[in-house]
Amino acid sequence: MAPQREWFDKDYYKVLGVADNAAPKDISKAYRKLAKQYHPDANPGSEERFKEISAAYDVLGDEAKRKEYDEVRRLGAAGNPFAGMGGAGRPGGGFTGNFKVDDLGDLLGNIFGRTGRAGGRTGTGGPGSSSRSANVQHGSDLETSLHLSFLEAVNGLTTTVNVTSEVACHTCLGSGAAPGTTPTVCQVCGGRGVVQDNQGLFSFSQPCQACAGTGFKVEEPCPTCHGTGVEYAARQVKVRIPPGVEDGQRIRVKGRGGAGRGGAPPGNLYVVVHVEPHPLFARRGRDLTVTVPVTFAEAALGATVSVPTLDKPVTLKIPAGTPSGRTFRVRGKGVPPSTASHPAGDLLVTVEVSVPRHLSDAQRKALGALGETMDGERLRAGAFPEQGKAKR
Repeated sequence: MAPQREWFDKDYYKVLGVADNAAPKDISKAYRKLAKQYHPDANPGSEERFKEISAAYDVLGDEAKRKEYDEVRRLGAAGNPFAGMGGAGRPGGGFTGNFKVDDLGDLLGNIFGRTGRAGGRTGTGGPGSSSRSANVQHGSDLETSLHLSFLEAVNGLTTTVNVTSEVACHTCLGSGAAPGTTPTVCQVCGGRGVVQDNQGLFSFSQPCQACAGTGFKVEEPCPTCHGTGVEYAARQVKVRIPPGVEDGQRIRVKGRGGAGRGGAPPGNLYVVVHVEPHPLFARRGRDLTVTVPVTFAEAALGATVSVPTLDKPVTLKIPAGTPSGRTFRVRGKGVPPSTASHPAGDLLVTVEVSVPRHLSDAQRKALGALGETMDGERLRAGAFPEQGKAKR
């Protein structure tokens, strides 16, 4: 895609709080953290900040866009075609001679492997596409939310999301022309989509008024889309959610965004996942955590207890003298594996000694007898030796 105006004004690395040589996984991690923090549903009034974060990740999270963005940043102000154009010695100047603005566009086009002049290449189809770049418009990226239960997020699933957006017209298949006819190359701009406006020292390019910048004319517009080639429609998009997806994570569905114009490819669809909490389990990366209550007798004497997992319970041996708060690891009972680089997580079981609030007479008598056999002062002196010395 062509460099956008915002690319010259925004430091997307600074927006996400990462270094310019950050690894893709670090960029994704930073985005997920910020998106969760500033999502309008969780933080009302943060819409603009959320949009800025999403725009930054849209560029840095895409390998091809990031490469072009880095090249734009390397060029600096000298490569900014949107900056003010003045003569030598004027603010915003720096260019001398009969320099054309569209020449600068060609310079940037060559850097990124494209050109907007006749005989150049755009890599897109459609009438006159071999000699124009201003008449095509890449489909817009879309974003939607998907709410999942805890178990759905852990196990992964394939589901559908409802999206209302521009799609290729079902009548003309995106050409904009009535059935049985085809668009013709604009005779005014020769299919380029732009015309030159000579202003003495400079020559500016502007969209062709005859074809509205498309590069071709539709003599008989499609009755459904009225010549635009697109229509708004509700559609269902199938989305594969991998096992272990986390709350706030952004899933990209390539090519399922808004329809492109003039033969340009469609945009992408981004699905933001929201995960409901579980009554028993919590997440720590790919590990699951659970708290299991045990009695004082089980903790003191040791026991074998039943521990819930995502499928069926497992038994866990609690050694004698286990303190409250100790955590045991059950291998392979966490988040299921999704890829070779994402193996199954573990289940972290934290033991919590349960103190009864109400005792029967027999239980009270038994605990009283037990307490008489234990020297509480000696135990406390062992825990606080200085205090023990002071009492002596």
